[in-house]
Amino acid sequence: MAMPTPVNGQITDSVTGKAHRTLIAILRGVQTHEAADMARALVDAGITMIEVPLNSPEPLKSITAMKDAVGDAAMIGAGTVLTTDDVANVKAANGEFIVSPNCDIDVIAKTKELGMGSWPGVLTPTECFAAIKAGADGLKIFPASIIGSEGIKAMRAVLPKDLPVFAVGGVGPDDFSTYAKAGCDGFGLGSGIYKPGMTASDVSKAAIAYVRAHDAVFG
Repeated sequence: MAMPTPVNGQITDSVTGKAHRTLIAILRGVQTHEAADMARALVDAGITMIEVPLNSPEPLKSITAMKDAVGDAAMIGAGTVLTTDDVANVKAANGEFIVSPNCDIDVIAKTKELGMGSWPGVLTPTECFAAIKAGADGLKIFPASIIGSEGIKAMRAVLPKDLPVFAVGGVGPDDFSTYAKAGCDGFGLGSGIYKPGMTASDVSKAAIAYVRAHDAVFG
């Protein structure tokens, strides 16, 4: 899976042809029994890129349950992926993309070998270009709040223009406009969209607010 250049805040899946808003919902701590309902709530609200971090309870089962529930309506992937074995396990669970907190060349290579989207975490120009050279489909600037929009703007000036760049960590809907002007194509949404104990209704309300903020910036 390769991620084409985002257009008007959307990325089109090269396999299904479906357009997805450039928002990734990060459901850290999601329980398997609630996974399908959470996925449906997010899709209904307009967020169709969903990440289950591997330090969640039974994350692989949750990924499978979500994919079974929403099919091609959403792309389901894994986060906090640290090893090549993790990558293979996510693939076996029907995961479609891999997100890491770091830039691990072996993880990126394995992800691409298995035909999944690769989104490594980076924070410096050196990490950015190492990830690009290894075949990353997009970059996760993490934690984005550390370098801020001005830092991202400086890096964006030297990065490939067609490479998707997402800001993750400490960036809320009020920051979308500032970060978009700095060159960010999208955002990863963490505890603002899901925390353990939230209901599907809670997640839906949060997702709708994020979608409105996103669409106000990207149209």
